[in-house]
Amino acid sequence: MHAPRLISVLFALALSACATFPELDATLSAEAKDAEYPQLMPVSEMTAQAPDARITEQTASSLNGRIAALRARAARLRGSVVDSATKRRMQAGVTTPDAG
Repeated sequence: MHAPRLISVLFALALSACATFPELDATLSAEAKDAEYPQLMPVSEMTAQAPDARITEQTASSLNGRIAALRARAARLRGSVVDSATKRRMQAGVTTPDAG
């Protein structure tokens, strides 16, 4: 019973992979469409052309400070949103006035 459903889902997924995206094609200029494919080059040449790292001790310390601040913020966000007095009121429930 599950096999036909699985096959139909896989078939639908396969068909959706064949879709075209005209919005993306429309963003290309005529120059980009007519351009040659870029030449491939070895990774060793690319890394040789890459600039040296610009991370300094000051950068590392500022990042460590930011990490600590984000972790503290995450710890505060993990806490309860509702204070204990409000939580007690909510647990007590709502009393409705008599319809008298």
